[in-house]
Amino acid sequence: MKARVAILLSGRGSNFLALQAAIARGAIPAEIVLVLSNRKSAAGLRSAAELGLPTLCLPHGEAPSREAHDERVVAALAAAAAEWICLAGYMRLLSPVFVRAFPRRILNVHPSLLPAFPGLHAQRQALEHGVRVSGCTVHLVDEELDHGPIVEQRAVPVRSGDTEETLADRILVQEHRAYPEALRRLLTRRWTIVGRRVVFARSRSAG
Repeated sequence: MKARVAILLSGRGSNFLALQAAIARGAIPAEIVLVLSNRKSAAGLRSAAELGLPTLCLPHGEAPSREAHDERVVAALAAAAAEWICLAGYMRLLSPVFVRAFPRRILNVHPSLLPAFPGLHAQRQALEHGVRVSGCTVHLVDEELDHGPIVEQRAVPVRSGDTEETLADRILVQEHRAYPEALRRLLTRRWTIVGRRVVFARSRSAG
């Protein structure tokens, strides 16, 4: 049985397209049942519509509070019978109302090796701190920013001539690989949370 996945995005949604491509080629046992954005101008909404996927825009400015907006989003996700939520550049801090509606079923990708450099401008933070290695992290979402249990990480070397843009571009390549793999593993493997980590049971092929 395919898992019912909803995508939340605020912009172009390149990670959404990476997930959709993996689903389309059968690498992930899932179907996208809704692509939702808080911005009418989000290019990801247009991409989803062109792919024939259900779309919905719920502008956050039309709600009196963050919690009220999240209640509307949760209601839309429930109406779509979504089981998993994948954040793909969704530029909203989720309220407890949202997180508690889908415990351990919300995924996010962040352009750093968490717990280093949470929040905005992670690539800029990496360059300012002079780190030799950065990367990306796919994690389950909890009620703190960029904090939940880690599912998948990919390292990206930081080069001496890197700018924020060049580093971001190379990290994004790894995001497009790590995010589909993280979702695939969560849907096909037994797992549990130990501390801050998602621990997967050994597959049969691993002996």
